[in-house]
Amino acid sequence: MGAVPGGLDTDIDLPMAVPLRHFVVGLGFLVAGTLVGVSAVANAVPGLASLAHVHLLLVGWVCVTIMGAMTQFVPVWSGTSLYSQRLATVQLALVAAGVSGFVVALTLDAVAWLAPFGALMLAGFWTFAYNILRTLAALDEYDVTERHFGYALGFFCLLSLFGLVLAVDFTAPVTPSLPVEHGNLRHAHATIAVFGAVLTTVYGALYQLGTMFTQTELHGVDQYLQSLEAVAHPLGVVLLAGGRLVDSVLVAQLGGLLVVAAAFAMSTVLGRRLYEMRVEWEPMHTRYAVVAVALAAWAVSTAPAWLGAPTTERHLFGASGSAHLLALGVIGLVLVGTLYHIVPFIIWVDRYSDRLGFEAVPMIDDLYDDRLAAIDGTLWVGGTVVIVGAELADLSPGILGAGGLIVTLSVAAFAANMLLVVHEHGPDPFDRVLLGSLSPRPEPGPDEDAPTSEV
Repeated sequence: MGAVPGGLDTDIDLPMAVPLRHFVVGLGFLVAGTLVGVSAVANAVPGLASLAHVHLLLVGWVCVTIMGAMTQFVPVWSGTSLYSQRLATVQLALVAAGVSGFVVALTLDAVAWLAPFGALMLAGFWTFAYNILRTLAALDEYDVTERHFGYALGFFCLLSLFGLVLAVDFTAPVTPSLPVEHGNLRHAHATIAVFGAVLTTVYGALYQLGTMFTQTELHGVDQYLQSLEAVAHPLGVVLLAGGRLVDSVLVAQLGGLLVVAAAFAMSTVLGRRLYEMRVEWEPMHTRYAVVAVALAAWAVSTAPAWLGAPTTERHLFGASGSAHLLALGVIGLVLVGTLYHIVPFIIWVDRYSDRLGFEAVPMIDDLYDDRLAAIDGTLWVGGTVVIVGAELADLSPGILGAGGLIVTLSVAAFAANMLLVVHEHGPDPFDRVLLGSLSPRPEPGPDEDAPTSEV
């Protein structure tokens, strides 16, 4: 699996419309989740607002975006065809409906509906995992990115299974008959979601993106660090989640230290790629630089916390006050920075690549607004600093809310930038991108060409 080359083969059969639809739906969940989070600080959201906020962002935005990215780039990076574009359409419908219903049920305290909507999410994630695994099954051997994606798919299946059991437990308690407690199962579920499904995918992608966008190669100490991370992270996640599930401090400590060591390794590899980069510095590189620093800072603060009490609620996502450092400073920035290239890339290949050499066409980075990108990047980092600082220093909820408002403005700028790319350069009208064949549009007349983009 190699980085996408500078000279794209525009004849390759790439899935276009389906991944783009994932990203647009994910943007909607990002906006909704950010608004719910800010409103929850002001106690303006009823019901289980914090759970609704987490599921909108983690499942609705992060996981749906990951689903779209794997659907697009596993075939590209692996040099194969997606097993089924129909299944890719089904997976999005199931997960989107499941998250939407789940969040509504949480805010209305309609806990009886959590299990049915949780089952929809499980069906969607398992459909996604099956589709990508069948795609990867066509390969003879796997590189570090493909192995990470394979581990992540297993974590996706496990987290959705744990999530469904937790949802059922609200109305028909099943954990009393199991050898684990509800709280321990919830901690294991959260661990597998954040560190297993999401962070494993992020690490795998960074091996490709870090070299592609810096035009460098891993060498020397990078290869040793990669070997360390590739074993320590997935094994650490299993041990950390398992230790929390059975309430074994020793097992959780060992798993936590492995996860922290892997984070140090990944941060170092990414930092070295940026230091040795052979291209002009761009705002995207600034985002990745912040990611490298934030990941190292999270690991430094988390190591003593997990060594001391890795199974407690306050250390679920690392040291006290470091959850947003990981969520916004690492995961969020990687996704935002990557989407600034994935969304224009999909549209450019579909609309402009065939015209290259015959007429003047924009380049991929010309499709989005540089000024908006700079604004949303500055606001995102600034808001993250305020939120993390407020949590670490135990400042007033007003300061925490101010940080949330800054991040909300950043999300608005980012979403507007991406939606403008789709609206101004996309080959299809926006409703067609979002709804596909369900879009209420007139059929083309006898003198009109039918749309050529795949649905």
